Amino acid sequence: MHSHSAGRGSSRPTRRALLGTIAGLTAAGAVGGYAWNRHDSGSGDGGGTAADGTGTGSSSGKRTFERLSAPARTVVRGADGGTLATFTDGARTAVLTGRTRSFSEPRTTEAKVTTDAWVRVLPQTWQQGMEKSAWFKSWFDKTLGDTSPDVFAVAFQYSSAGAPEKHNAKGVRYAGTAHFGPRNSAVNNPLDFAYHDEQSDFYDYLGVPWTFPDGTRVQPEQARYGDVDCSGFQRLVWGYRMGIPLHNTNTKGTGLPRRAFAIAAYGPGRLVIPHTGTKQATDLGTLQPGDLVFFAIIKDKPDFIDHCGMYMGLDDQGRHRFYSSRSAANGPTLGDLSGHSLLDGTDFYARGFRSARRL
Repeated sequence: MHSHSAGRGSSRPTRRALLGTIAGLTAAGAVGGYAWNRHDSGSGDGGGTAADGTGTGSSSGKRTFERLSAPARTVVRGADGGTLATFTDGARTAVLTGRTRSFSEPRTTEAKVTTDAWVRVLPQTWQQGMEKSAWFKSWFDKTLGDTSPDVFAVAFQYSSAGAPEKHNAKGVRYAGTAHFGPRNSAVNNPLDFAYHDEQSDFYDYLGVPWTFPDGTRVQPEQARYGDVDCSGFQRLVWGYRMGIPLHNTNTKGTGLPRRAFAIAAYGPGRLVIPHTGTKQATDLGTLQPGDLVFFAIIKDKPDFIDHCGMYMGLDDQGRHRFYSSRSAANGPTLGDLSGHSLLDGTDFYARGFRSARRL
C-alpha cells in the first residue's frame, strides 16, 4: 500500500475507510508453505507461459529478431520459431523463456502458477536496434538458460508463507520471511486491511539506515524490522535486490518513487495499461510476467492508486494472478486471503485493477 517518506512521526494520518468484508478465505491455516523452485523437464501440468507466445524456442541455431507494437518491443525467436525473449522499448524488464517452474502458496490458495518465463533486469534501458550492440550478444548468451534467481525467485525469497533467511557478509538479513507491518491494536478483525500497519519500506525490512542519491538519509524503525508494505516490497525486490535506482519522494525522479500511486505515475519504464480513472482495467493481453500492476482499493476513492503488485501470468485455472505484500496475509502473497489475487473477473482486486507498468 503506501508509506510516508523519511521523518515519520506523530502526524501519521489515520487509516482511511476501506471496503468492508471481502469474499475470500476466512482464515489462514498454519500448515503449508510456499514453493517456487520446482523445475520440470517438460511444460508442467499447467503449461508454460511466455511473452508473445508459448513453448520453449530452440536456444541454438539461427535467431531472428521481430518487431512488434503496442507496446513497441523486440521479440527474439529461435530456429523453430519459438519465443526466446521479449525486450520492450523504454524498459529494463526482459522476459526470457527457460525451464518451467511452479509457484504456489498452499496456506492461502489451491492455485499455482506454472511458467517458463524468467524475468531479468537489463543492464540498460532497451531501445530498438540494441540487439546489434556490443554488449547484447554476450549478455544474451550468458543469460538465456541461466537458472540463478530471477525477479520471481528473488520475490519469493520473502514469501509470508515462509522463506529461509539469507545474510550478507555484514550480517544483514537481506532475505527471509517478510511481514506487512506491525500489529494495529485499534483493529480487531484480522481480515481488515488495517490489521497490520502499512508504511514499512525496504530499509525497515533490512534494519539498516539508507542514504538515497539526493543525500536524504533515513533510519529504519525497530518495530518494522522484517516488514514491507506493498510498494516497499517492490522497492525491496526491484531496487535493493535487482539494482533499479530508488528515490524517496512521490514525485518524478530517477528510479522508483515511494508510494504505489507515484510508481504508477512516475516510475521508470513504460505504462502498458494507462490509468484512466475509475474503470476496471481489462486489456490483460498487453501484460507480460513481471509487470507491476496497480489497484484502487479505497471505497470512497475509486480512482486513487493505493496498492501494487507483480503480475505472474496465468495460474492453473487460466486466471491472471499477481503477487503482492498485503495485510491479511501479513506479507507477500499470491493467495486469496481477504480477496483473490486475480486481475480478471469481479472479485475485489480485479474490480480495483487500474493500471500496469513495465519497469
